[in-house]
Amino acid sequence: MKRAYAALPRWPWSKKRAPAEAGQDVGSDHLALARESLRELIDDARLPAGVRDALAHDYEAVEAMLDKLEHGHLHLAALGRVSTGKSSLLNALIGSEAFSVSPLHGETQQSSMQAWKEVEAGGVFLLDTPGLDEAGGEGREAMAREVAGRSDLVIFVLDGDITETELRALRNLLAQGRPVLVALNKIDLFTRDEQAALLQSIRDKTDGIVDAEHVIPVAAQPRPQTVFEVAANGEEIESKRSREPDVEALRLKLWDILDAEGKTLAALNASLFASDLSDQVGHRILAARREIGDKLVRTYCVGKGIAVAFNPVPVADLFAAAFIDVGMVIHLSRVYGLPLSRREAGTLVKVIVAESAALMGTVWALHIVSSALKVGTAGLSTIVTAGAQGAIAYYSTYVVGQVAAEYLGKGKSWGDGGPKHVVKQILDTLDRDTVLQDAKREIQARLGLG
Repeated sequence: MKRAYAALPRWPWSKKRAPAEAGQDVGSDHLALARESLRELIDDARLPAGVRDALAHDYEAVEAMLDKLEHGHLHLAALGRVSTGKSSLLNALIGSEAFSVSPLHGETQQSSMQAWKEVEAGGVFLLDTPGLDEAGGEGREAMAREVAGRSDLVIFVLDGDITETELRALRNLLAQGRPVLVALNKIDLFTRDEQAALLQSIRDKTDGIVDAEHVIPVAAQPRPQTVFEVAANGEEIESKRSREPDVEALRLKLWDILDAEGKTLAALNASLFASDLSDQVGHRILAARREIGDKLVRTYCVGKGIAVAFNPVPVADLFAAAFIDVGMVIHLSRVYGLPLSRREAGTLVKVIVAESAALMGTVWALHIVSSALKVGTAGLSTIVTAGAQGAIAYYSTYVVGQVAAEYLGKGKSWGDGGPKHVVKQILDTLDRDTVLQDAKREIQARLGLG
């Protein structure tokens, strides 16, 4: 599922890109790969029942993303704290009052979108988002992050020196692979020296994560200029004169990027989104398989516990146990979509049993001792020792099942630490006494003794 988008590059903000060869439309190639990746996600028929329903909202977003790509649309989102002037900045870029602006704190409560300009085979849309730090606005903040995370480029708006909270939000955004321009708004409120100091401070604090030329000063809604005039009678008259927004540097930078990399931006965003969703789908599928696998393992545990408890021959106990464990692992491998042959399953069980015996020798010793006791005693003692052995057999199969599930869940891999590490990890997370109590209870219930 990741084949298509794996080939797409990350956005190289701090490095110069080599120009594409003559006649090579790299952006169109990337778009084609992104469309293929998204279409694979939507059309994948291998998803277990319930996984697609659980991700319904995300699949709707995939459909919207695919529609956006097919129509050649680009989305630019403004993100930042409350009252940094995000709406005003977008209005200044558009040249009209398209987005709601208010002196009230946190006016933008829903994301909104307006068309900016037509471009080749599509259009550019600007998106306004709620503020990141509004008290009681956690839902709106989450929505703002989601919108920004699905946009092709983000304008991160500041109205002063960058704070630790803003820097953390910026790092998180860049970690998602989203291209970002930083706009220092309201520069009309500062003197030239103050402007220079602020820009230098922001560039220093974002050094290594944002290119210095991508930190741009703007004045989206400059305060009126105070003008004094002297009337004919010598009287001094004070008046206010409105000033035009100063966003030209940001506008030019945006259009330079869109002109050179617009298609690649859209493809990169779509591929990152597809990758994120693919990971979510993978986690959901694995969780569903683990749930089914756990029920399967417990069924085999009870079966093995009863079989071992009623089998009077010690050596046959061990052979019966191995036979049941191998059958369980074969069945489990089918649940995980990685079917094993009987020989492969047998080898896997031997590895797990060997590593388990080395790590918890006393439990396996008790298993063998109880086998011997079962033959050498009679009456009530036989029932007691057989029941104890059945519980331990349940436990041993549970360990084998959990380790095998971990191995299969990793794509038939032990990982860097090898089988000993995986077995130890599973044993460390198990409460042996609890499992043994569950074993006795389930075996008794199955035998009608509970």
